[in-house]
Amino acid sequence: MHYGAVADGKTDDSQAFLKAWRDACEYYGRSRVWIPRRVFFLNSVTFQGPCNGSMAFLIKGRLKAPTDPRSFFTETWIGFKYIDDLTVKGGGYLDGRGQAAWPYNDCYRNPRCKPLPATLRFDFITNSKVNHLRSINSKNTHINLFACRNMEISKIRMTAPASSPNTDGIHIGLSSNIKISRAVIQTGDDCISMVSGSRNIEINDVSCGPGHGISVGSLGRSHETEYVSGISVRNCTFKGADNGLRVKTWSPSLYSVASNLTFQDIVMQNTGNPILIDQQYCPFSGCDPKVTSRVQIQDVTFKNIRGTSSTRVAVNIQCSEDRPCKNVKLIDIELAYNGRGGQAMALCTHVLGSSYGKQIPKGCI
Repeated sequence: MHYGAVADGKTDDSQAFLKAWRDACEYYGRSRVWIPRRVFFLNSVTFQGPCNGSMAFLIKGRLKAPTDPRSFFTETWIGFKYIDDLTVKGGGYLDGRGQAAWPYNDCYRNPRCKPLPATLRFDFITNSKVNHLRSINSKNTHINLFACRNMEISKIRMTAPASSPNTDGIHIGLSSNIKISRAVIQTGDDCISMVSGSRNIEINDVSCGPGHGISVGSLGRSHETEYVSGISVRNCTFKGADNGLRVKTWSPSLYSVASNLTFQDIVMQNTGNPILIDQQYCPFSGCDPKVTSRVQIQDVTFKNIRGTSSTRVAVNIQCSEDRPCKNVKLIDIELAYNGRGGQAMALCTHVLGSSYGKQIPKGCI
């Protein structure tokens, strides 16, 4: 069954979208909401289930977010919640118009900053797909996954200026069996971030940069029992990113575990910190450098990582004195420093592991 969103394209079209969703969701069978090739203006909306059949949300047009500051301080622009067998696709544009909101983002110095909306937020979504979309200038994260299971995200392009704050491409928490592939992510924060409770995440064929790299963490600030495990990042390219492959834990932190992390067949092009484990992560003031992280990092493999580093320390593995990293492997690493001041370096602290094959810079394990 096909339901179209009927709207005038000049005023807030949220109610028309919600009506089309409710009609489709109540139908017993396969339903879809069709967004035609026009411009639509939406305030914060959440499309909620459960529905009586599989759902498709097909975006052909351009959806535009509000620029009135009174509409900024919420966690969601377009949300989907409690739905099984959902498809969101269509080739359309999601324009977060973040330029109006970024000056309000002071999270880099204020841990109690007000929320800004994720462009797409998925909560408690299962057995679903997101593909063939473009998200531009998000106010905050482009795509946020929370408590999701069995999702595929592919053929997505996310762009925001390198200077835009907290515009992560894809942020994943408390979710499992997530596959991300064939994506181009150019943002002002992590291209992909995986925090507490992320399990069995497969990332393949992603181009990252500008941005802060593909990150596991930050971990250990809360969620003591929600471990991270089974992360696979393969066949990805980093172009001018501030970081490459990064694992970061808060210091100080609660006890937690990050294990079975594989980073393989990666190309770095003028990338800062290509390989980085940072267990002294603390972007805010007031941290005590004498207090170490209690997050246990173990079973980590970096294999066939090659290219150029924009920072001299191309391999930087700084683990916790309290809980040293265990079973870290460096296999066939070839990273050249493209700046002045000497050749690339590798620094390792409180790490137990081994090195195999080519090691440029010379391995520190």
